Amino acid sequence: MTMGARIGIDVGGTFTDFLLINPDGSRLVHKTSSIPSDPARAVTQGLREIAETQGLAIEEFLAGVDTIVHGTTVATNALLTRRGNRTGLLTTEGFRDVLALRDGTREEAYDNRLLPPTPIVERRDTLAVPGRVTSAGEEVTALSEDAVRAAGQLFHERGITSIAISFMHSYANEEHEVRAEQILAQEIPGAYITRSSELLAQARYYDRTSTSVLNSYVGPIIRDYIGVLTATLEEVSFKGILLIMQSNGGVTTPEGLTARAALSLLSGPASAPTAGLLEVAPHGWDRCLTVDMGGTSFDAAIVDGGRPLVKTDGTIDRWRIALPMVDIHTIGAGGGSIASVDEGGMLRVGPQSAGAVPGPISYRRGGIQPTTTDADVVLGYIAPTSFLGGEMTLDVDAARKAIAQQIGEPLGLDPTEAAAGIYEVVNVSMAAGVREITVRRGLDPRDFPIVVAGGAGPVHAAAIARELEIPLLVVPRESSIFCAAGMLVCDFRHDYVQSQQWNLSSMQTSEVTGIWASMAEQGRTTLMDEGVSTDRISFLPSLDMRYRGQWFEINVPLDESSLDSLDIAAAADKFHQIHNEQFGYHTEDTDIEVLNVRLTATGLVEGSTQPSEREGGTALDAHLGRREIWSPLHRRMVEADIYSGSSMGPGAEIQGPAIIELGTTSIVVLDEYDAVVDVSGSFVLYLRERASEMRERIQTGSTPVHV
Repeated sequence: MTMGARIGIDVGGTFTDFLLINPDGSRLVHKTSSIPSDPARAVTQGLREIAETQGLAIEEFLAGVDTIVHGTTVATNALLTRRGNRTGLLTTEGFRDVLALRDGTREEAYDNRLLPPTPIVERRDTLAVPGRVTSAGEEVTALSEDAVRAAGQLFHERGITSIAISFMHSYANEEHEVRAEQILAQEIPGAYITRSSELLAQARYYDRTSTSVLNSYVGPIIRDYIGVLTATLEEVSFKGILLIMQSNGGVTTPEGLTARAALSLLSGPASAPTAGLLEVAPHGWDRCLTVDMGGTSFDAAIVDGGRPLVKTDGTIDRWRIALPMVDIHTIGAGGGSIASVDEGGMLRVGPQSAGAVPGPISYRRGGIQPTTTDADVVLGYIAPTSFLGGEMTLDVDAARKAIAQQIGEPLGLDPTEAAAGIYEVVNVSMAAGVREITVRRGLDPRDFPIVVAGGAGPVHAAAIARELEIPLLVVPRESSIFCAAGMLVCDFRHDYVQSQQWNLSSMQTSEVTGIWASMAEQGRTTLMDEGVSTDRISFLPSLDMRYRGQWFEINVPLDESSLDSLDIAAAADKFHQIHNEQFGYHTEDTDIEVLNVRLTATGLVEGSTQPSEREGGTALDAHLGRREIWSPLHRRMVEADIYSGSSMGPGAEIQGPAIIELGTTSIVVLDEYDAVVDVSGSFVLYLRERASEMRERIQTGSTPVHV
């Protein structure tokens, strides 16, 4: 790959974010309004706007762009709004109701009124055929090819062109699924077919079936969107490389994602943890929390031990997806989250959002319900005349009036107090989201610095940190488009899994290394087809393990040296350690079972470097004046210094309360915090009462310890 200009693009619910990195290292941040009905048009619109800032036609501009990395919410939105393709499911005879029965467990143990979601595939479109293999891969009943052919004809008559094939134990023997796919392809030419044994060769029938159904449900949507996007880029003469962000934290080619479309679910926020690690690495940390507050949602993720934490038992809209995904906890809390007073007189914020259209009241686009952004404007955190670098002037009076009428009057509060209530409620919700993702894994959020992302994130981050008792935050200079920036530092990634059930102490290591060798060869071939040279390819083996008798398993990452020689004792020790961290105990007297053999193949993308050093002036040089902002500490409006973030260079220091304006976002430095600009140009906020400890870490980058 060449080292020309690169662009990261993240399509969000409210804004589409862009980061341009020129060959000389200079950067340009840009945001444009998303177009939910035509996301690809928002992409080209933003590219045109960037070209105009440089005095170029879009064709001239893109001639100097070598790589575009794109994250999209198209698949997620299709699933959440139930606008995917009508999908048919071909199952083993006797298991037609697998989607309705699920895995037999309750989502909420004590809520006996909670109904399961309506299956994505209607029962009439779920067809079962004779044919059965055992968990050992032995054929018990031959596949009825006539039944498969009849099913294909019925799907064709109903106009179903998306099909998932999921047979019992196909992970152990895929022959029946392979033959069924061949027959269906003959009966329904051009159909989008997902074969579960190819997508996810893993035990647990419901997980595998649900994942395959999701893949087929959104597959044609992604295929068509990528087709429109590539055609649109070709029309404006883009000749470079287009890469797509995956939910596992890596990138792939458009062709690679089309076949595994479910990996585009949550693809946008998946880049944040990788970028977050680059922000804290100069200070000696190999762990951090990333929080991303945009217009519609709030996403939290963890990096620990130098790697984003990944899960293989995720859910999207209550549907199981067992493909490896960056462990991101999402709640409906963003700048566009709507505030209201419920029938019980309680203030609520979200999960409903005003989105891009009509948006918050202060946007002047027809919004009539107060939002988090409206509260931030009333509290003085966002300057009405400098929003989006001055491209949009916010209507603070309309926001204040709506908050007074819809929130203040019902609660007996003045407009400022009501706005402060909105601010505090959404902050508590987001802090609870961070606790959910950390405590669930046995981690203490106080042990992690926070890396802040999203246009609304820096406004609320210090308040979230204060709620969680976290003493240090890092706000990147490109915080408002952080996921777009993160996409430019993410590598190619492909994950492979093969279910096996062994007792760890007695299993043959040669069998494990043989499976890993086969996976590595497959991964190497795929990465080389994507243009990655062999010297930039690496592998991470892991095993899913559990104590005998347990329902759940834990993924245990191992050293790359395990590919040649697996140390069983070391693997057991690591399992005990992780189990103890997550559940507070371990038992070395209980047998350990291996459930799945996994391998991650990574291809290093050229240009994946940490931010370069910045230049700039002191805080005095950047001082813009003073204005009143809300102080949560004093419970009233107070005078605060206002600074231009773009004018502040490494070493510049300020004391809270203060506001740092960056054009596309504002950093709120609360009373208890101070801030300093680090060598990369990021803004580091730290508790004043721990200043000496924090400043030493920031300046020296000493050996990693708990914050």
